[in-house]
Amino acid sequence: MQIIRRIQALVGRGPLLAASVLAGVALAVAVLGFGFNPAPPGALTIAAGPDGSTFRRTAERYRKILAREGVQVLILPSEGSVDNLRKLLDPKARVDVGFVLGGEASEADADKLVSLGSVSYQPLMIFYRGAPRKLLSDFKGRRLDIGAEGSGTNHLAQALLAANGVKAGDGTTFVDTAAADTVTSLKAGRIDAFFAMSDSTPTTLIRELLRTPGLHLFDFEQSESYSRRFAYLNKLTLPRGGIDLGEDIPAEDLRLVGPTVELVARESLHPAISDLLLEAAREVHGRPGLYKKRGEFPAPLEHEFRISPDAARFYATGKTFLYRTFPFWVASLIARTAAVLVPVILLLVPAIRLLPVVYRWRVTSRIYRWYGALQKLEHDGLAADAPRREELLARLDHIEQAVMRTSVPAAFGDLFYGLRGHIAQVRAGLTAAARQEASDPRGGYRSA
Repeated sequence: MQIIRRIQALVGRGPLLAASVLAGVALAVAVLGFGFNPAPPGALTIAAGPDGSTFRRTAERYRKILAREGVQVLILPSEGSVDNLRKLLDPKARVDVGFVLGGEASEADADKLVSLGSVSYQPLMIFYRGAPRKLLSDFKGRRLDIGAEGSGTNHLAQALLAANGVKAGDGTTFVDTAAADTVTSLKAGRIDAFFAMSDSTPTTLIRELLRTPGLHLFDFEQSESYSRRFAYLNKLTLPRGGIDLGEDIPAEDLRLVGPTVELVARESLHPAISDLLLEAAREVHGRPGLYKKRGEFPAPLEHEFRISPDAARFYATGKTFLYRTFPFWVASLIARTAAVLVPVILLLVPAIRLLPVVYRWRVTSRIYRWYGALQKLEHDGLAADAPRREELLARLDHIEQAVMRTSVPAAFGDLFYGLRGHIAQVRAGLTAAARQEASDPRGGYRSA
């Protein structure tokens, strides 16, 4: 009410008009604030992988965690990492985030997306039959199942084989066998090796291959060189007994290589949803595993994609106070309200202070502009003859009538009546000059 009274005293109008002015400005700023600070969406779409893959199972765990906060997660099946990247880059595809393996994005593609961080390692496993093989070049001229196009397995397998001089058409054949036929095809010799990554290969199949007699898991003896040649690859170790302690599977430590899995998003991802995803990632990936230590993931490891500003803030300080303290929907509402109130306050406080100055200038300018006309009229009267003086008096009457029609708030009454007094003073001077001239024709107008 104090603000309203101040505006009322300033403009000389009723409290309803003063309150309307204040409410109108606040409403306009509020609308702009809510427009530029949209609420977090209630649904999220994740590009995962085929049924049974690690990507698909991870997405299912994310869905359960985000459901606790009232956010619905839609899981979009895919062929794997490369297909996820393709969907994220397609503006027509309704995808918000996806799991993407390191080394799969071009520089141009990487500029269009952001990373929320790396969430796990993804080892490449190569199963084969026959005599032990030490180099990838030993698979030249063989029938190799490297997975379907669009999978991270296919992309990485071709890159590593090409580095060893192995390409399709040089006697080597690349095939894609149905998951249900993989073990049988290996045993029967229809394929000589099977490349597997859990982004696109069912976990049950990988476990079956590890337990199948007569099949070997390739040991990357050159893992150090691979990790240096391909910056996105990591040296990994599958420890002895890591799959089954009782059956001693594997029977020795095996060296593997593999990229990290990144949680990649579009730049439009809402900051609050980004926080929820990273909270889910900590819950899902923060535990120790065969290839990671406790708390190693998620991590802001920057590869092809830059870490998003929201993710960088989360890794540095965690969730904001609001989202740590209140339920998600309450914190979201408070955050949006604060985003509106802060600019409203920042705008209205200076505006209220500036308003008196601006308004005073407007009112005084309506009064002071007549002084120029008065000064000229008085100056012209110095050498005016009788007819000219009559004309000046008529003009002065016109000025006085215009001034009387001017609406001036009571707070500026001193200026208004001062102007009227000066008009009367000029009129008195012109009238006195006329009388003096009538009594003494040689006399002239003297300013009062």
